[in-house]
Amino acid sequence: MLNPPQPDPAAIVADVESRSRRFETPCGDGMMVWHAWGAGPPLVLMHGSHGSWTHWIRNIDAFAATRTVWVPDIPGHGDSASAERDDHEAISVVIAAGLRELIGGELPVDLIGFSFGGVAAGHLAARHPDLVRRLILVGTGGLDTPMGDVRLQRLRGLEGDERREAVRLNLLGLLLHNEAAADALAIYLQETNIARARLTPHDLVLPDQLLKALPRVTASLGAIWGEQDIPHPAEWGQEHALRRTHPDLLFRIIPDAGHWVMYEQAEAFNRTALELLAAL
Repeated sequence: MLNPPQPDPAAIVADVESRSRRFETPCGDGMMVWHAWGAGPPLVLMHGSHGSWTHWIRNIDAFAATRTVWVPDIPGHGDSASAERDDHEAISVVIAAGLRELIGGELPVDLIGFSFGGVAAGHLAARHPDLVRRLILVGTGGLDTPMGDVRLQRLRGLEGDERREAVRLNLLGLLLHNEAAADALAIYLQETNIARARLTPHDLVLPDQLLKALPRVTASLGAIWGEQDIPHPAEWGQEHALRRTHPDLLFRIIPDAGHWVMYEQAEAFNRTALELLAAL
C-alpha cells in the first residue's frame, strides 16, 4: 500500500496565516508585525529565539476558540524590523506601544512567553506592569541555572537533503525530544525562521536576565516546562529560581516533551495553559 501524501508545510503555514488579521505598529526604522485570530479576551503569545509567530502554529486554533490570540514577531525576528537597540528596554518599549495601540481598552492582557520570548515577556511585565495581568513562562532561560547539553550541527555550506538532515538533528539536539516530532513541518519552520532572524539574544538571556526582572513582575505567574527540556532542564532548579520572587507560582511539567513543548505535545500544552490561565 502506498503511503498517503504528506501535507505541504508551506501550505499549512499559509492556511493558518490566511485566517489571521495582520497589523503593523512602529518598530525602529520599520514596523513590528502582529497576527490575530479569534475573538474574546486578549491572549498574547511571544515566540522563542530565532523564531516567529509560527512557533505557536499548533496552539493558535485551540486558544482562538475562546480568546483573541495576538502573536507578534518580536523585533529582530520574522517580518518585524529591529528595535532601535538590541536590548530589553528598547524591545519592551516597542511591544508596549504596540499593545496600547492595538488592544487599548482591553488591557491588561494574559501573556505566554516561550524561551527568549518568556525572558522578553518578563522584562515587558516588569517595565510596564499595567499591561500584563497573568504571565506564563515556557522553558525560559535567564534564571542563572546550569545549561543542558545542547548539541548542534553546522549548517554552513550544506544544501538539499544533507542540510535538512542537519536541521532535523539540530531540532533533536535543542528543541525536541521525540524523533517523530522533528517532522517535515518542524524542519520547514526552523529553516524559515532562522533565515529571517536578525537578533542574537544570547546576552539578553544568559545567565540571569530573567532573574533580574522577576522582582518587579507584579502579574500572577505560572510556568510550563517540557519534561525533557535540553537547554534548561526542568529538574535543574528552574522552579526553585522562580519561587524566590513568586512563591505562589503554579509550575507544570509536560511529560515526553522537549524545549519546544507547545509544538511537540500541543494538546497537553493547550490544556495545561488554559488551566493555568483559569487558576492564576
